[in-house]
Amino acid sequence: MQGQTLHALARLARLDKPTGTWLALLPAWWCLFAAAPCPTCPRTLGSAALFAIGAVAVRGAGCAVNDAWDRDIDRRVSRTADRPVARGALSVPAALALAGGLGLVGALVLAQFNALTIAIGLAAVPLIALYPLAKRVTWWPQVVLAAVFNLGALMGWAASTGTLAPPAFALYTAAACWTLGYDTIYARQDAADDARAGVKSSARALGRWARPFVGACYALTLAFVALSGVHPLWLVPAGAHLAWQVLSWRNPGALFAANRDAGLLILWAVVMGRFVVAPG
Repeated sequence: MQGQTLHALARLARLDKPTGTWLALLPAWWCLFAAAPCPTCPRTLGSAALFAIGAVAVRGAGCAVNDAWDRDIDRRVSRTADRPVARGALSVPAALALAGGLGLVGALVLAQFNALTIAIGLAAVPLIALYPLAKRVTWWPQVVLAAVFNLGALMGWAASTGTLAPPAFALYTAAACWTLGYDTIYARQDAADDARAGVKSSARALGRWARPFVGACYALTLAFVALSGVHPLWLVPAGAHLAWQVLSWRNPGALFAANRDAGLLILWAVVMGRFVVAPG
Protein backbone atom coordinates (compact mmCIF):
# COMPACT_ATOMS: atom_id res chain seq x y z
CA MET A 1 0.00 0.00 0.00
CA GLN A 2 2.79 2.43 0.88
CA GLY A 3 4.47 1.75 -2.46
CA GLN A 4 1.19 2.40 -4.28
CA THR A 5 0.74 5.68 -2.40
CA LEU A 6 4.25 6.83 -3.25
CA HIS A 7 3.66 5.93 -6.88
CA ALA A 8 0.39 7.89 -6.87
CA LEU A 9 2.13 10.91 -5.29
CA ALA A 10 4.87 10.76 -7.93
CA ARG A 11 2.23 10.66 -10.66
CA LEU A 12 0.36 13.55 -9.06
CA ALA A 13 3.57 15.61 -9.18
CA ARG A 14 4.00 14.49 -12.83
CA LEU A 15 7.44 13.03 -12.15
CA ASP A 16 6.60 10.49 -14.85
CA LYS A 17 5.92 13.28 -17.37
CA PRO A 18 8.87 15.69 -17.29
CA THR A 19 7.94 17.67 -20.41
CA GLY A 20 6.01 20.24 -18.43
CA THR A 21 8.95 20.74 -16.08
CA TRP A 22 11.25 21.39 -19.03
CA LEU A 23 8.78 23.89 -20.48
CA ALA A 24 8.64 25.75 -17.17
CA LEU A 25 12.41 25.67 -16.73
CA LEU A 26 13.72 26.59 -20.16
CA PRO A 27 12.53 30.23 -20.32
CA ALA A 28 14.24 30.82 -16.96
CA TRP A 29 17.44 29.38 -18.43
CA TRP A 30 17.06 31.52 -21.56
CA CYS A 31 17.13 34.68 -19.49
CA LEU A 32 19.65 33.42 -16.95
CA PHE A 33 22.23 32.68 -19.66
CA ALA A 34 21.30 35.73 -21.75
CA ALA A 35 22.19 37.98 -18.82
CA ALA A 36 25.05 35.94 -17.33
CA PRO A 37 28.65 37.21 -17.48
CA CYS A 38 29.77 33.76 -18.70
CA PRO A 39 27.94 30.47 -19.33
CA THR A 40 30.20 28.33 -17.14
CA CYS A 41 30.68 30.64 -14.16
CA PRO A 42 29.98 28.78 -10.88
CA ARG A 43 27.29 31.32 -9.98
CA THR A 44 25.52 30.85 -13.31
CA LEU A 45 25.66 27.07 -13.15
CA GLY A 46 24.56 27.12 -9.51
CA SER A 47 21.59 29.30 -10.37
CA ALA A 48 20.73 27.01 -13.29
CA ALA A 49 20.69 24.02 -10.92
CA LEU A 50 18.51 25.87 -8.41
CA PHE A 51 16.04 26.79 -11.16
CA ALA A 52 15.91 23.13 -12.20
CA ILE A 53 15.09 22.00 -8.65
CA GLY A 54 12.57 24.80 -8.31
CA ALA A 55 10.89 23.91 -11.60
CA VAL A 56 10.35 20.30 -10.49
CA ALA A 57 8.95 21.41 -7.13
CA VAL A 58 6.73 24.26 -8.31
CA ARG A 59 5.42 22.40 -11.34
CA GLY A 60 4.60 19.43 -9.09
CA ALA A 61 2.83 21.66 -6.60
CA GLY A 62 0.87 23.34 -9.37
CA CYS A 63 -0.20 19.98 -10.79
CA ALA A 64 -1.35 18.81 -7.36
CA VAL A 65 -3.49 21.92 -6.91
CA ASN A 66 -4.78 21.62 -10.48
CA ASP A 67 -5.81 17.99 -9.97
CA ALA A 68 -7.58 18.83 -6.72
CA TRP A 69 -9.53 21.60 -8.49
CA ASP A 70 -10.24 19.53 -11.61
CA ARG A 71 -10.98 16.09 -10.16
CA ASP A 72 -14.60 16.08 -11.35
CA ILE A 73 -13.65 17.34 -14.82
CA ASP A 74 -10.74 14.89 -15.07
CA ARG A 75 -13.09 11.94 -14.55
CA ARG A 76 -14.98 12.99 -17.69
CA VAL A 77 -11.92 13.31 -19.96
CA SER A 78 -10.40 10.03 -21.17
CA ARG A 79 -6.78 11.23 -21.05
CA THR A 80 -7.06 12.42 -17.43
CA ALA A 81 -9.54 9.97 -15.92
CA ASP A 82 -6.72 7.86 -14.48
CA ARG A 83 -5.08 10.71 -12.55
CA PRO A 84 -4.67 9.77 -8.87
CA VAL A 85 -7.19 12.20 -7.38
CA ALA A 86 -9.74 11.68 -10.15
CA ARG A 87 -9.76 7.91 -9.69
CA GLY A 88 -9.70 8.07 -5.89
CA ALA A 89 -6.17 6.79 -5.32
CA LEU A 90 -5.39 9.99 -3.40
CA SER A 91 -7.68 12.30 -1.44
CA VAL A 92 -7.92 16.04 -1.94
CA PRO A 93 -6.22 16.67 1.46
CA ALA A 94 -3.35 14.40 0.38
CA ALA A 95 -2.99 16.33 -2.88
CA LEU A 96 -2.96 19.65 -1.03
CA ALA A 97 -0.43 18.30 1.48
CA LEU A 98 1.85 17.32 -1.40
CA ALA A 99 1.38 20.77 -2.92
CA GLY A 100 2.34 22.33 0.41
CA GLY A 101 5.43 20.17 0.77
CA LEU A 102 6.62 20.88 -2.75
CA GLY A 103 5.78 24.54 -2.27
CA LEU A 104 8.08 24.57 0.75
CA VAL A 105 10.88 23.11 -1.36
CA GLY A 106 10.23 25.82 -3.92
CA ALA A 107 10.32 28.48 -1.21
CA LEU A 108 13.66 27.20 0.09
CA VAL A 109 15.07 27.35 -3.43
CA LEU A 110 13.65 30.84 -3.98
CA ALA A 111 15.25 32.07 -0.76
CA GLN A 112 18.69 31.49 -2.31
CA PHE A 113 18.16 34.34 -4.80
CA ASN A 114 18.18 38.12 -4.61
CA ALA A 115 15.23 40.26 -3.51
CA LEU A 116 13.87 40.98 -6.99
CA THR A 117 13.88 37.31 -7.98
CA ILE A 118 12.10 36.45 -4.72
CA ALA A 119 9.47 39.14 -5.31
CA ILE A 120 8.68 37.86 -8.81
CA GLY A 121 8.49 34.29 -7.54
CA LEU A 122 6.12 35.21 -4.72
CA ALA A 123 3.90 37.18 -7.11
CA ALA A 124 3.50 34.05 -9.22
CA VAL A 125 2.21 31.84 -6.38
CA PRO A 126 -1.45 32.97 -6.19
CA LEU A 127 -1.66 33.10 -9.98
CA ILE A 128 -0.49 29.49 -10.23
CA ALA A 129 -3.04 28.41 -7.62
CA LEU A 130 -5.90 30.17 -9.42
CA TYR A 131 -5.00 29.06 -12.97
CA PRO A 132 -7.40 26.05 -12.92
CA LEU A 133 -10.30 28.51 -12.73
CA ALA A 134 -9.39 30.00 -16.10
CA LYS A 135 -10.73 27.11 -18.15
CA ARG A 136 -14.09 27.55 -16.42
CA VAL A 137 -14.54 31.23 -17.18
CA THR A 138 -12.69 31.93 -20.44
CA TRP A 139 -12.13 30.31 -23.81
CA TRP A 140 -8.50 31.35 -23.52
CA PRO A 141 -6.99 29.69 -20.43
CA GLN A 142 -3.82 29.35 -22.52
CA VAL A 143 -3.35 33.13 -22.27
CA VAL A 144 -3.47 32.91 -18.47
CA LEU A 145 -1.05 29.99 -18.52
CA ALA A 146 1.32 31.85 -20.85
CA ALA A 147 1.39 34.89 -18.57
CA VAL A 148 1.95 32.92 -15.37
CA PHE A 149 4.01 29.93 -16.53
CA ASN A 150 6.80 32.07 -17.94
CA LEU A 151 7.47 34.40 -15.03
CA GLY A 152 10.54 32.22 -14.53
CA ALA A 153 12.03 34.07 -17.51
CA LEU A 154 11.96 37.35 -15.59
CA MET A 155 13.29 35.53 -12.54
CA GLY A 156 16.21 34.19 -14.58
CA TRP A 157 17.24 37.67 -15.69
CA ALA A 158 16.79 39.07 -12.19
CA ALA A 159 18.86 36.23 -10.74
CA SER A 160 21.74 37.13 -13.05
CA THR A 161 21.63 40.91 -12.72
CA GLY A 162 19.40 41.93 -9.81
CA THR A 163 17.43 44.08 -12.28
CA LEU A 164 15.15 43.76 -15.29
CA ALA A 165 15.89 45.10 -18.77
CA PRO A 166 14.17 45.19 -22.19
CA PRO A 167 15.77 41.90 -23.39
CA ALA A 168 14.25 40.15 -20.37
CA PHE A 169 10.76 41.30 -21.36
CA ALA A 170 11.43 40.34 -24.99
CA LEU A 171 12.35 36.80 -23.92
CA TYR A 172 9.38 36.65 -21.53
CA THR A 173 7.09 37.63 -24.40
CA ALA A 174 8.77 35.05 -26.66
CA ALA A 175 8.14 32.38 -24.03
CA ALA A 176 4.52 33.47 -23.65
CA CYS A 177 3.95 33.22 -27.42
CA TRP A 178 5.62 29.80 -27.41
CA THR A 179 3.30 28.66 -24.60
CA LEU A 180 0.23 29.87 -26.46
CA GLY A 181 1.33 27.73 -29.39
CA TYR A 182 2.32 24.51 -27.67
CA ASP A 183 -0.57 24.56 -25.19
CA THR A 184 -3.05 24.99 -28.02
CA ILE A 185 -1.50 21.86 -29.54
CA TYR A 186 -1.78 20.15 -26.13
CA ALA A 187 -5.46 21.10 -25.83
CA ARG A 188 -6.20 19.47 -29.19
CA GLN A 189 -5.83 16.07 -27.49
CA ASP A 190 -8.92 16.66 -25.37
CA ALA A 191 -11.10 18.82 -27.63
CA ALA A 192 -13.91 16.28 -28.01
CA ASP A 193 -13.96 15.31 -24.32
CA ASP A 194 -13.65 18.96 -23.27
CA ALA A 195 -16.72 19.81 -25.33
CA ARG A 196 -18.73 17.15 -23.49
CA ALA A 197 -17.34 18.25 -20.11
CA GLY A 198 -17.88 21.95 -20.79
CA VAL A 199 -14.17 22.79 -20.56
CA LYS A 200 -13.01 25.77 -22.60
CA SER A 201 -9.74 26.04 -24.49
CA SER A 202 -8.06 27.88 -27.34
CA ALA A 203 -8.15 24.67 -29.40
CA ARG A 204 -11.95 24.58 -29.14
CA ALA A 205 -12.31 28.32 -29.69
CA LEU A 206 -10.12 28.31 -32.79
CA GLY A 207 -11.30 25.12 -34.45
CA ARG A 208 -9.80 24.86 -37.94
CA TRP A 209 -7.87 28.08 -37.33
CA ALA A 210 -5.76 26.44 -34.61
CA ARG A 211 -3.00 25.49 -37.03
CA PRO A 212 -2.35 28.98 -38.48
CA PHE A 213 -2.69 30.40 -34.97
CA VAL A 214 0.06 28.11 -33.67
CA GLY A 215 2.22 29.02 -36.66
CA ALA A 216 1.76 32.71 -35.88
CA CYS A 217 2.60 32.13 -32.21
CA TYR A 218 5.79 30.31 -33.14
CA ALA A 219 6.78 33.04 -35.61
CA LEU A 220 6.31 35.63 -32.86
CA THR A 221 8.37 33.47 -30.50
CA LEU A 222 11.33 33.60 -32.87
CA ALA A 223 10.81 37.30 -33.56
CA PHE A 224 10.91 38.24 -29.89
CA VAL A 225 13.96 36.06 -29.22
CA ALA A 226 15.69 37.90 -32.06
CA LEU A 227 14.48 41.21 -30.62
CA SER A 228 16.22 40.32 -27.36
CA GLY A 229 19.53 40.47 -29.24
CA VAL A 230 19.99 36.97 -30.66
CA HIS A 231 21.19 36.92 -34.28
CA PRO A 232 18.44 35.35 -36.46
CA LEU A 233 20.86 32.84 -38.00
CA TRP A 234 21.34 31.23 -34.59
CA LEU A 235 17.57 30.66 -34.55
CA VAL A 236 17.43 28.65 -37.77
CA PRO A 237 17.46 25.22 -36.03
CA ALA A 238 14.71 26.26 -33.62
CA GLY A 239 12.73 27.77 -36.47
CA ALA A 240 13.01 24.58 -38.50
CA HIS A 241 11.82 22.53 -35.52
CA LEU A 242 8.83 24.78 -34.87
CA ALA A 243 7.94 24.81 -38.57
CA TRP A 244 8.04 21.01 -38.59
CA GLN A 245 5.48 20.97 -35.78
CA VAL A 246 3.06 23.16 -37.72
CA LEU A 247 3.57 21.27 -40.98
CA SER A 248 3.17 17.80 -39.48
CA TRP A 249 0.30 18.72 -37.11
CA ARG A 250 -0.69 15.11 -36.42
CA ASN A 251 -0.29 13.42 -33.04
CA PRO A 252 -0.65 16.48 -30.79
CA GLY A 253 0.72 14.66 -27.74
CA ALA A 254 4.01 13.93 -29.49
CA LEU A 255 4.22 17.45 -30.92
CA PHE A 256 3.66 18.95 -27.49
CA ALA A 257 6.42 16.78 -26.01
CA ALA A 258 8.75 17.80 -28.85
CA ASN A 259 8.72 21.35 -27.51
CA ARG A 260 11.36 20.37 -24.98
CA ASP A 261 13.75 20.10 -27.92
CA ALA A 262 12.46 23.36 -29.40
CA GLY A 263 13.15 25.10 -26.10
CA LEU A 264 16.64 23.62 -25.91
CA LEU A 265 17.35 24.84 -29.44
CA ILE A 266 16.27 28.34 -28.42
CA LEU A 267 18.53 28.06 -25.36
CA TRP A 268 21.40 27.10 -27.68
CA ALA A 269 20.64 30.14 -29.84
CA VAL A 270 20.58 32.41 -26.79
CA VAL A 271 23.92 31.10 -25.53
CA MET A 272 25.51 31.35 -28.97
CA GLY A 273 24.10 34.82 -29.45
CA ARG A 274 25.43 35.96 -26.11
CA PHE A 275 28.89 34.43 -26.12
CA VAL A 276 29.81 33.69 -29.75
CA VAL A 277 30.43 36.16 -32.56
CA ALA A 278 27.35 36.43 -34.80
CA PRO A 279 27.60 34.25 -37.94
CA GLY A 280 28.37 36.05 -41.16
